[in-house]
Amino acid sequence: MDGITLLTIFVLAVFVGFEVVSKVSTTLHTPLMSGANAIHGVILVGAIIVTGQTTSTVGLVLGLLAVVLATVNMVGGFVVTDRMLEMFKGRGQRPAASQEAGR
Repeated sequence: MDGITLLTIFVLAVFVGFEVVSKVSTTLHTPLMSGANAIHGVILVGAIIVTGQTTSTVGLVLGLLAVVLATVNMVGGFVVTDRMLEMFKGRGQRPAASQEAGR
């Protein structure tokens, strides 16, 4: 694919992503984030496969950068989702701060 085609796909993906996220209600943001984290897992596997098949140094550097950024994005997304799900639990279900400090 040429650069214009890739740029067109990227711009269309940005617009579609913006429209999808802006139309989702706030109660569905956490399940949407969980789904996005799963998609980032697929992206991470793809980046690893592409990086493993590259023969040039530039491709290897860009592939490693893609793997690192995909990993950070996926792990960060799961951490944020976990924190948001903790906010939905009732006060009686949360362990007391003193019990957590003693562990």
